[in-house]
Amino acid sequence: MISKYSALFLAALLISSCNLFKKNNTSDNTFNAINLDTLEVEANASEGEYQAAATRVNDIIHTKLDVSFNWERQYLYGKATITIKPYFYPTSTLELDARGMDIKEVSLVKEEYEKNGYDSKKDPQGNYEANVSKVTVKVPLNYTYENDVIKIKLDKEYKKTEEYTVFIDYVSKPNELKKGGGSAAITDDKGLYFINPLGKEKDKPQQIWTQGETQASSAWFPTIDRPNERMTNELCITVNKKYVTLSNGELMFSSDNGDSTRTDCWRMELPHAPYLVMMAIGDFAVIKDRWHDKEVSYYLEKEYAPYSKEIFGNTPEMLEFFSTKLGVEYVWNKYSQVVVRDYVSGAMENTTATLHGEFLQRTDRELLDQNFEDVISHELFHQWFGDLVTCESWSNLPLNESFATYGEYLWKEYKYGADEADYLSEDSRQGYLDESGRKQVDLVRYHYNDKEDMFDAHSYNKGGQVLHMLRKYVGDEAFFASLKLYLETNKFTSVEIHNLRMTFEQVTGEDLNWFFNQWFLSSGHPVLVIKTPYDTINKKQKVQIIQTQDLKTTPLFRIPMYVDIYYNGKKDRHRIVVSKVDETFEFDAVHPDLVNVDAEKTLLCVKYEEKSVPELAFQFKNAPLYRDRSEALNLIAQYEEDSLAAEVLIAALNDPFWKIREDAIVKLKIAMGRYRKEAKELLVRIAKNDSKASVRATAIYFLSEEYKDPDLKPIYENALNDRAYSVMGAGLVAYAKTNPEEALKLAKKYEEEKNTDILFTIADLYANYGSDDNNKYFINVKDKFTGFSRIGYVSLYGLFLQRSNVRNETVISGVDILKTIAQSDAENKWVTYYTRKTIKELITMYEVRIADNTQKLKTLKSKTPNSPEIGDIEKQLASDKIQQQKISEMYSTIKASN
Repeated sequence: MISKYSALFLAALLISSCNLFKKNNTSDNTFNAINLDTLEVEANASEGEYQAAATRVNDIIHTKLDVSFNWERQYLYGKATITIKPYFYPTSTLELDARGMDIKEVSLVKEEYEKNGYDSKKDPQGNYEANVSKVTVKVPLNYTYENDVIKIKLDKEYKKTEEYTVFIDYVSKPNELKKGGGSAAITDDKGLYFINPLGKEKDKPQQIWTQGETQASSAWFPTIDRPNERMTNELCITVNKKYVTLSNGELMFSSDNGDSTRTDCWRMELPHAPYLVMMAIGDFAVIKDRWHDKEVSYYLEKEYAPYSKEIFGNTPEMLEFFSTKLGVEYVWNKYSQVVVRDYVSGAMENTTATLHGEFLQRTDRELLDQNFEDVISHELFHQWFGDLVTCESWSNLPLNESFATYGEYLWKEYKYGADEADYLSEDSRQGYLDESGRKQVDLVRYHYNDKEDMFDAHSYNKGGQVLHMLRKYVGDEAFFASLKLYLETNKFTSVEIHNLRMTFEQVTGEDLNWFFNQWFLSSGHPVLVIKTPYDTINKKQKVQIIQTQDLKTTPLFRIPMYVDIYYNGKKDRHRIVVSKVDETFEFDAVHPDLVNVDAEKTLLCVKYEEKSVPELAFQFKNAPLYRDRSEALNLIAQYEEDSLAAEVLIAALNDPFWKIREDAIVKLKIAMGRYRKEAKELLVRIAKNDSKASVRATAIYFLSEEYKDPDLKPIYENALNDRAYSVMGAGLVAYAKTNPEEALKLAKKYEEEKNTDILFTIADLYANYGSDDNNKYFINVKDKFTGFSRIGYVSLYGLFLQRSNVRNETVISGVDILKTIAQSDAENKWVTYYTRKTIKELITMYEVRIADNTQKLKTLKSKTPNSPEIGDIEKQLASDKIQQQKISEMYSTIKASN
């Protein structure tokens, strides 16, 4: 599962007209509640109750489903035939999760023999032989159905060696389920989703799709909805012939029903957890690919079919890479990926059939800015970690998500090199550190209030960092040998964290409780003060490391690491193990140019270390890793008056890695005094020729902010023809700073673009430079932003409505649109939060106007009582009070409905 993304981070991106989606696993998904009265975000910090793994009473062997649909009522009509046996102890009862269903029938399916007369032949004893045939009969069973659980009394007590089959006729009604499920990562939990069911929404396809994680499969079929359950399954889907279907496993056959419908039957022959069962229905284009003898397929809207290989084309290579790297070949019989509308999360690793949100559909131009291979690799790695081997309880979710997060790193490292992988890691690390400022919990935790609490930057981001540290500690050979053994030993089963630990111990021969206890089973991270004084008298280099984290809640860490000492063009590497609160290490050395502590930059920590500008400059130029250069660049940018710091920033503009070049541009202001001319020449070259679109765009933004030179206008005009939308948008914003009126005219040319980055850029222009005439644009594009992307729309529309040249009538009509958004997107708490925040800002705007005009009126009446301005101000004051009252009433209506 890729979680949706940080709403706060997303809003900032949208408002600045950057990419719409930052994948989930680096997201900050820590917020569990929003106080919509105070518009404050609250973190759920309570520990919660102990959450045991589900007790296994019965074990589902196989589930066969026959489903059809009522699109108008948004119902699923289902028939489930479930083969089960007791897990260990004999039992005469069966409990199945079934959320919000109408149960029509519960029966035991039995095979009996029926006598059909006698044969004409006699047996050896001279008796006529009976004609006997085997028939299937259904015997009604007694059951109760309450609290979303069917409790069935079986016809007898069954032993663990005896299988039995239950038939259930039911109706699933997902839209009638109790509201309020889901989390920041998975925003809804009704399991089954009808998209544009009546076909009334323009430019939106009709679709049906499912989302099972965490425990939502039981909203559309009865099952034991727990991650430690395993079963094979069949799914026969009856749909209109115009639709394509997708489910787990192989399409066994399709049957024309002689009317306008067709039935597709899919079979999953290897066992997997119920939450991984899926279906998707829609008018998809299906593009076929191959990996070895297995089908690899991509389902997406027909408009994006020409770009399918550009979006998904590396999938076969990923399958080969992961299979080889892990030493365990992809076990399933196919791999499909489908893109759907209005998805409630980022993506979902359903076995053999990953489901993605619509953000993944991009044209070739849009792919120049973002290709989301991180999401694709994350979900594919889940096919091993999560699907083949599954966490036994949600407490152990990191065994799914931490590995999938690390799968992104492995793919980047293999395909694009260490710098790309380390940048991804740094970004993910920061996501965890941001969250840790509000909550610090055990990575694997058995106490929580709700299972959805597990989908946070601990399970994803921190877990990925911990796995990388484990890899660096044991070494590559042992790390991947351990993963191979772990997968082979536990395939088609559920696991807990100790299974992973014991596998690593079996391979390495080392007791690793210390590592797993401090990183997986404890909270927090080291907070280090690092000092590296040189003893000139004894020619000793000292490294002092002090652990300053709160030891009441966070462990004293055992920290293996490397220290690199650079001197006279050489480098000495020393391995140390920090295990005390305050520990000093000494090394024989000449006076060094640099002491690089945690030389491999693998440690998840917060560190405080003072380095001089010469040391930072040396680190940037000589230390080998992306994080060495990034760290040096961030720290050296604080020295505004230092010429060496400015020199490093100028040099960084030519760094081989794009992210360093981009960051150097952002921090370049400190070099403007000494290197203003040189910087401009470099930035112009970058704006024209850099291979990375985001770097070209950043250069254009910086040029337009820092330089007002008219000779830059051709650069901005040229950017308007760039194929990358990010550069095109930067050019439009930059052009607006030199000639707002002309930029507003240019913006109108792009109002019909489908790319939301450009649409946000135009909205940004209108919010900063527009007039009442531009309100029509906001009305026309409001439906082009759905789900979380509406946050940016709402925020920019609010800024536009606050412009002084926007009429009161326009403001009221705008608030009415915002009210509609808040009510129609009520289930998305982030959209509701930002909509209400925006409306409250408009109320505040009028309150300020009223206060200012009241004071101004008072002053005029006391000093110039006959001033002709008094009448105008009184008129404006009365109008503003009416306006403020109207908006306040609309806000109250929204508040009541939410």
